Amino acid sequence: MSGKDKLEKTRERIIESIAQNIHLYGLTPSTGRQYGTMFFHNEPLTLDDMTEELGMSKTSMSTSVRALSDLKLVERAWKRGVRKDLYQVTDDWYQSFIDLFSIKWRKSVSQHSNAIRRSLTELEDLVADPSTSDDIRDEATIDIEKLLYMRDYYEWLDRLIDAFEDHDIFNLVPMKKKEASE
Repeated sequence: MSGKDKLEKTRERIIESIAQNIHLYGLTPSTGRQYGTMFFHNEPLTLDDMTEELGMSKTSMSTSVRALSDLKLVERAWKRGVRKDLYQVTDDWYQSFIDLFSIKWRKSVSQHSNAIRRSLTELEDLVADPSTSDDIRDEATIDIEKLLYMRDYYEWLDRLIDAFEDHDIFNLVPMKKKEASE
């Protein structure tokens, strides 16, 4: 096996690994292959370049690039003399993860917190209502305790998201420093 073949084999292994795991970002395996292919290019690519290399339609490439761009995994690039749109993988995978994690979890925390707040108010009103039966009052009281636990959890999760966005997470889990030889 030639050196070129070995190089391509190692790259293909990583590209397939990305394709298999890109669902964590809510993306399809073909988008993962596109991302992996872009990752190994040292120059930005046009949609035509990607279409030729991956054998997918230009429409599919465009849709995938838009999805990757929305998640801040790829960005537009500029090159003198090139009139077509160029795209490249973003340099900061840590920030890309933080952005994705924060966007998705912030939305979830907000939805859950609003539901908990509304339900707590209604349950507290139910418990305070003199016409509520003892059985319903007891069940509502238990539900209140459960919702208070959930509220504490989502407040903690909100602080965790803050730790990611403020980069305080790196004090707890430091990034590996690049060595001079790398």
